[in-house]
Parts: sequence; C-alpha cells; structure tokens
Amino acid sequence: MKRPFFRRRGHAPDTLSPEDQAVVDQARAMLTALRNPQPWTPGSAQDIAIRVGPFIERAHTRPGDDHGPDLIAVALVHPDTPHAAGYLRGRQLGYTERGWLRCETTAILGIWQPSYAMLTHAAAGLPLPDDVGMEPAHYALYLEARKRDDSHDGVTLLRLGPYTQTRHAQQDYDRLTAALDGRETTLVPGHRISAKFGPFDVSDHQLFVDPHEADAVALLDAAVTR
Repeated sequence: MKRPFFRRRGHAPDTLSPEDQAVVDQARAMLTALRNPQPWTPGSAQDIAIRVGPFIERAHTRPGDDHGPDLIAVALVHPDTPHAAGYLRGRQLGYTERGWLRCETTAILGIWQPSYAMLTHAAAGLPLPDDVGMEPAHYALYLEARKRDDSHDGVTLLRLGPYTQTRHAQQDYDRLTAALDGRETTLVPGHRISAKFGPFDVSDHQLFVDPHEADAVALLDAAVTR
C-alpha cells in the first residue's frame, strides 16, 4: 500500500524560507569574497581583513605606520564597528584591549568586506584568544630640531623606542621637556628643539635607541652636542 504524499502548505518543493535564503546568500557572498579578495595597498588607510588562526578578523591600520613591506601596525576591531553594539560586544570579547599590534603583511587577506564578518570570533560567539600571533606595536619619542624661520625645515636628533607601556614613554617625555625648559631655542642655533610622541616604526628600528638601556636626558645632551 502506497503511503499518501504530503506537501507542506505554502511551500513549493525545494523552496527555501526567506530566513534560510538569507543565510545561503550570506554564505555565497562570503565564498565570493574569499575567492576574490580586494587587494590591499600599503598606505591606503582602509580597514583590512587579516587571518587570526582559522578565523578572519577586521583591523584598522595605523596612519604613518602602514607602509612597511613586511610589518605594519594594526588594531583589531569588532566586525560591527563603528556601531555602538559593536563597541560593546568588542569590549566583551576582548577586541578593545589589544591596542596596536605588529601584523605581518603575509597575514593580510585584503581590504575588509562585510561578508567576512561571519568568519570572525565574534560571529562564533568566541572571545579573541590570548595569543593572536602578533606582538604589540609600541610607541616612540622623537627629539626634533626645527628651524625658527617659519620654513619648518629641520632634523630628527634622536629616536627613542620602542616603549612597551605608554606610561614609560610619558615619564621620559616629561623628563625631556623639563630638561629643555628654557633651553629649547639655545641648544641648536637657529632651531627650536621639542620632544614628540609618535608610533614606533618597525621598518626603521635600526634608527632607534632603546630607552631602557640609557638615560633619556643623557641621550638628549649627547644628541645636541654631535
């Protein structure tokens, strides 16, 4: 005896519900984005997609430190950035605690596309791992001598870095500015000397002096007497 053939009302054979169709469309868009990533160009100042283990994450590039052929500085962000919900979830899942990181350019998939969002830790409801495979991209101090004739020409006398914590950079900055107080226009004739914060440029690491190996004020005195 043949069993009766039943068909769900309102649905033709092999027809997906709108909800299922949306999931399928998202998956197709993600696969298309993976097969055809938008090339990233150093210095383009666009969010990028990077590989973190088996996941793909969204990252901001740091202006002025995003030109390196091998390493650039990035900050991981929740895929829903800049929406408020994304920031809240980003805090819960550990996105906002990383700061700037050194990212190998070989880990860059390309320009960030919304279709990658379903491949993130956030989409899986997982916090970022303690080890994301990237070291901190630290900050630096720059001692600059600029001409006082409004030409803005000058030289960088000293580069200090990397600083592993901003409070250490702040301490040396305070000491340098105190040492320069009243002498910033007399140490180098025709120039004004100042100390400034900036990113630690990993591609020029050989130009920096390790601040943990010497006294910052002594380095200032040595730099202006060269």
